[in-house]
Amino acid sequence: MELKTNPYFRKTVKYIHLLLLIGACSVIIGFFTIFTTYMIAKLSGPPPIEIPQSTIYYAEDGTVIGESHNGQKRYWVNLDEISPDLINATLAIEDQRFYSHIGFDPKRIAGALIADFKAMAKVQGASTISQQYARNLFLSHEKTLVRKIKEAFYTIRLEANYSKKEILEGYLNTIYYGHGTYGIEAASRYYFNKNAKDLNLHEAALLAGIPKGPNSFSPFISYDKAKARQELILSEMAKQGFISNEEAQKAKSANIDFAGNLGDKQGTTAPYFQDVVNTQLKSKIGLDERTIELGGLKVFTTLDSKLQKVVEEQVKKTIPKNSLIQTAVVVMEPKTGYVQALIGGRDYQESSFNRATQAMRQPGSTIKPILYYAALERGFTPVSMFRSELTTFTFDDGREKYTPENFNHKYADDDITLMQALALSDNVYAVKTHLFLGMETLVETAKKFGIESDLDEVPSLALGTSNVRLIEMANAYSLLANGGKSVEPVFITKVVDSKGKVIYEQEKEAVQVLDPDITFVMNHMLTGIFDEKLNGYTNVTGQSILSKTTKTYAGKSGSTNMDSWMIGFTPKLVTAVWTGYDQGKSINRTDERQFAKNIWVDIMENALEGKPDQIFKPTPGVIGVNINPETGLLATKDCPVKRYTYFIKGTEPTEYCSEPKANSSDDEQPLTKDPEKSPWYRKWFKWID
Repeated sequence: MELKTNPYFRKTVKYIHLLLLIGACSVIIGFFTIFTTYMIAKLSGPPPIEIPQSTIYYAEDGTVIGESHNGQKRYWVNLDEISPDLINATLAIEDQRFYSHIGFDPKRIAGALIADFKAMAKVQGASTISQQYARNLFLSHEKTLVRKIKEAFYTIRLEANYSKKEILEGYLNTIYYGHGTYGIEAASRYYFNKNAKDLNLHEAALLAGIPKGPNSFSPFISYDKAKARQELILSEMAKQGFISNEEAQKAKSANIDFAGNLGDKQGTTAPYFQDVVNTQLKSKIGLDERTIELGGLKVFTTLDSKLQKVVEEQVKKTIPKNSLIQTAVVVMEPKTGYVQALIGGRDYQESSFNRATQAMRQPGSTIKPILYYAALERGFTPVSMFRSELTTFTFDDGREKYTPENFNHKYADDDITLMQALALSDNVYAVKTHLFLGMETLVETAKKFGIESDLDEVPSLALGTSNVRLIEMANAYSLLANGGKSVEPVFITKVVDSKGKVIYEQEKEAVQVLDPDITFVMNHMLTGIFDEKLNGYTNVTGQSILSKTTKTYAGKSGSTNMDSWMIGFTPKLVTAVWTGYDQGKSINRTDERQFAKNIWVDIMENALEGKPDQIFKPTPGVIGVNINPETGLLATKDCPVKRYTYFIKGTEPTEYCSEPKANSSDDEQPLTKDPEKSPWYRKWFKWID
């Protein structure tokens, strides 16, 4: 009783009660503060976590061909697209109790305070993954009290509104790994040239160590420091049960193969093609510049990387390095319109001007298949005849005169057939046909073939004097190659946004716009420039590259004083080539005039190597008969030359050739031939383009 009445005892008890009351109040206030802060964070809603991300461009086979960014490589991948070893390594070294704390780790904070007190310096961090993520998203890295308070609040907002999986995924996609790479996908590609999901244990442990200090632990800056931290992380992973001790030791001794900054080199793949893709993202799909550059898009293109390489190699092989001749090439899949390869010049670094899609040049005789399609459509047949001789045309009520000339001033001075005129590229025949049909006919037919450039209704239009783009001509020939269905050049098949939503997908269906029977007849005539020489006659326009061909091709060359063209195709591949000088300088040298043809044939032969020959299959409305090409009549056994020729049913000749010629080596040919085993039309002309 004396102790209870002792005034000192009673005072001590009061102080204890007071301290307990203060403690209880502090706890209540603390819980209330935490609860209130949490509720405020919850009511404030989820903080925005969108960040700028690199837009990635993919070839048709899924390989990366380029990217767009502002100097920071960022790619967002889902957590299940990241190697589990990388996730475990990060948790082991950065935040062991990530799944059990609410954004702050009291035990780690206490440990850090003790370590700092003992060292009398800042030696150990206590930030959790949630805190680091908040800092990366919303704050600078300055070490001030205000920043710490903001960091704490944003951390609570993240924890209150997002799941642990979402926070971990966000952290791994935003943390800095050095050398301009943000996020594990960018780091994985940069250091190892592989996706984050494909990282193995020793690679994952090394990457997990970099964020602590990219300038210190990057293996490209200090391999020894990076390796020491990797081994520390592997030991921690074993200690925490993520891996066994044996696995840790094996990973520590594993050889590390770096890719360096190989990913940077991907930006040089098909730069002219990628420029067109960017233009279409804006003009066709309607995306703004910032979304394209920093929106984290995945852009799937039609590019065939292997074919693109073939094109680039053939251009380098054909045109001498010191030549000022420029070139452009477009390779398309005619059925879909997919542009599989494209170059707009010989060196993108010297000139980014895209001569395939921007330059306007005269197509020369490559316009003639469109003219002759119109002629067939209006009653001409492959054996319709005009006289080939030097001719002066008078028009505009006699006020204007026009005298077209053949190449090297060579004329038949006789009647020739349409198929002869096409194979020889006879200019007089073309102009006569053009004027016979009416000059508006070629303009209208060209529009049907998808040519949008303005064409002048003049006599010389039949010889390709109105400027067009190479991409337009490649597309026009695609209509012939695919049997007459409308297509347009396609560069982009699909665009996916940063959240995985498809925002664009190519779905346009081809529509039949050309007559399939006439198209087949036209294609078959276009194989004529590659027929073999026979009976001592000089060959036609494909003679210079005939020795290189191993497949059945249809095509047409064209030339003006300043332009050289070659466009040819099979049922599944179209290649268009232009060569010339940017300043409109004349092409005077014979070898320079052959560049386009040689580039074309080398591309086609390489692209189709090892593949079966693709022939144009006759349509139901056509009929094939043996023709004597000099008379245009049905061939008999007495005719010196016979060619299997297709006509629209009902338009084939009904009269027979009966005048034999001496010294014929073809007298014993059968009246009919298998069109799939025998060339349609062999070389028998005296003149060349």
